[in-house]
Amino acid sequence: MARYVDGFLLPVPKKNLKAYEAIAKKASKIWKEYGALSYCESVGDDLDIKGMVPFPKTIKTKPGETVVFSWIVYKSKAHRDKVNKQIMKDPRIAAMCDPKNMPFDCKRMAYGGFKTLVEF
Repeated sequence: MARYVDGFLLPVPKKNLKAYEAIAKKASKIWKEYGALSYCESVGDDLDIKGMVPFPKTIKTKPGETVVFSWIVYKSKAHRDKVNKQIMKDPRIAAMCDPKNMPFDCKRMAYGGFKTLVEF
């Protein structure tokens, strides 16, 4: 059965990376607790590739920001929906999602759910 992936692009000020990492570590444990198969957070390193549309342009990073590329893997879309329903009720997640204290601009986050095409 093909797995399902939620993907994210986030503009994160470089000065807030440690704070973002702390939230991501806590969130990863909660997602895994509810059944996510894999949870990965990656910070931009090689983002200026000639001939391609760079991620910073896609999410309109500002000076001093970098891109965080993240994904969560589930058994299926139905499994993702079940896990996320539980996640949204978890008070630990709610405590981390105060818009006044987020280490990035949530309004510029890109998100999508993806059917797995190739996996090895």
